[in-house]
Amino acid sequence: MANTDNHQIQHNEHFSLTDQPLDQKAAGDLAACQAQIRLLEQKNAALEQALQEAQEANQAKSRFLSSMSHDIRTPMNAIMGMVSIAISHIDEKARVQDCLGKIQTASSHLMSLVNDVLDMSRIDSGRISLREEMFSLADLVHDISVVVRPQATQRNHTLQIEIGTILQEHLIGDVLRLRQILVNIIGNAVKYTPDGGNIFVCLSQCAVPADFPMANADFLQGNAAPGPDTVLLEFQCSDNGIGMSEEFLKRIFEPFERVHNAATSKIEGTGLGMSIVKNLVDRMGGRIQVSSREGNGSRFDIAIPLAIAPQDTRNLHLPTGQTVLVAENQEPNAMQICAMLQSGGLQPLHMQSGLDIVTWLTEAQYEKHMPCALLLGQELTDMSVLELARHIRQLAGLDFPILLVSEADWAQIEFQASRAGVNAFVPCPLFQSRLLGTLADLTSQRRQDIDSSGEEDADYSGYHILLVEDNELNQEIALELLSVTGATVQIASDGAQAVELFASSPEDYFDLIFMDIQMPVMDGYEATRQIRAMSRQDARDVWIVAMTANAFVEDIRLSQEAGMNEHFSKPLDPGHLRDILHRQLRK
Repeated sequence: MANTDNHQIQHNEHFSLTDQPLDQKAAGDLAACQAQIRLLEQKNAALEQALQEAQEANQAKSRFLSSMSHDIRTPMNAIMGMVSIAISHIDEKARVQDCLGKIQTASSHLMSLVNDVLDMSRIDSGRISLREEMFSLADLVHDISVVVRPQATQRNHTLQIEIGTILQEHLIGDVLRLRQILVNIIGNAVKYTPDGGNIFVCLSQCAVPADFPMANADFLQGNAAPGPDTVLLEFQCSDNGIGMSEEFLKRIFEPFERVHNAATSKIEGTGLGMSIVKNLVDRMGGRIQVSSREGNGSRFDIAIPLAIAPQDTRNLHLPTGQTVLVAENQEPNAMQICAMLQSGGLQPLHMQSGLDIVTWLTEAQYEKHMPCALLLGQELTDMSVLELARHIRQLAGLDFPILLVSEADWAQIEFQASRAGVNAFVPCPLFQSRLLGTLADLTSQRRQDIDSSGEEDADYSGYHILLVEDNELNQEIALELLSVTGATVQIASDGAQAVELFASSPEDYFDLIFMDIQMPVMDGYEATRQIRAMSRQDARDVWIVAMTANAFVEDIRLSQEAGMNEHFSKPLDPGHLRDILHRQLRK
């Protein structure tokens, strides 16, 4: 009995000694379990968020594919339909011309859709790269105006493009991508603004602020911070269009996103434009901001830092101190023109009436103190500027310089202006360098040996061109474009034939080579390398142009590395082709 009691006492002591540690262990296990549960809940929430984002992305892609199917079929139906109509009316020239014009418009739209999809694909894969080349801001603004103004005119929009403070006109950057960004923004304003709306665009420059974030910039290799060799290009585009909701503004830069409402149901597009713009601006080290309200329009502000190019130090040979007669009724335009002329050392004389100008010039001619040039603006109080040009040409003779400054598309008014006696044209928005440079060329009697109106009729008889192209249809198109110039064209169907033809030809026989890239037997890169490696002088001097559908920056770089001088992208642009022939065969 005593032993039993002792055993029971020991047993109770055992429990009392181990009871407390067991409670601590249980509490620790419980805390660990709770922590594990919280971790699982967090992971589950993250998975749910990822699933929701994936579903939203898939829905966006589904909407994109649905709209793309419609958007691609629209121009394709137009092309196929117009081809059928043209074939059935092949003997009616006017009807066929109308069909071809509509086919060209539909083809351009289809090409823009394809380019958007390809650009987005390259951005997503990280294969897009930026070029660094010198460009003129004046040329960039003019090119943008040429593209967007006809679209705005068609919609009866008032498109106002202003130039603010410009520190440097010559810059370094990817001008093609810059043009893509700005045209996309203005193009959207045109598309999403009802007919008769107002669109305001302003470009200006300032010094890059010290705190401007440029960490992601690809444009200035080796320069991580802003300095005296950079400027900030500021671009603003505002409209009074349909605007956007606050909810959509949060998604505006996401791929495949488009506003969906009754006002936009008939507006074509991929939903990729703004995503491409955002990615390009980021790659350039810039920033983009958007403000908008439904029914009250939108405003885009973009700032991009760019390197300053070496400045042109040539002497413009302006007739310093001489008078330039300025014919312009719009006071702001006249003030801007006069200020630019004064900065070049010239003496502007401003008049608003065509009759007053004719009277003054008649007296000046009689008294032998004629101005060095007449500068025509946008409008006069009593006659059109072209009517005044005709009067002055009859009065002052063929040698008197007449310069037209206008927002009009020169291609549309060139014939009338030239017949009226206009010698040269400067587009608006107006840049000082272009105005003074053109005026210097006029007053110093330097003329181009061929103007744009005569390029189509240029005669290149006696020149020899080697066309390297494997596709028979492309051969036919290129041969048709080249044959009207009078040049002798020989065709090689692959790179090996091109090398053989060049090697067997007399030295200096070929004046120009158009080289395709993707060909059987031997591609264009290798053919160019083999031609350049030949031990003859013309192999090193002959101008070789890459004529290819490979139109990305890397393709241009590869063609340059192979020894090609220039890159000409398909589909073939007759204007670009004439420009190449004019530059290379008129030397």
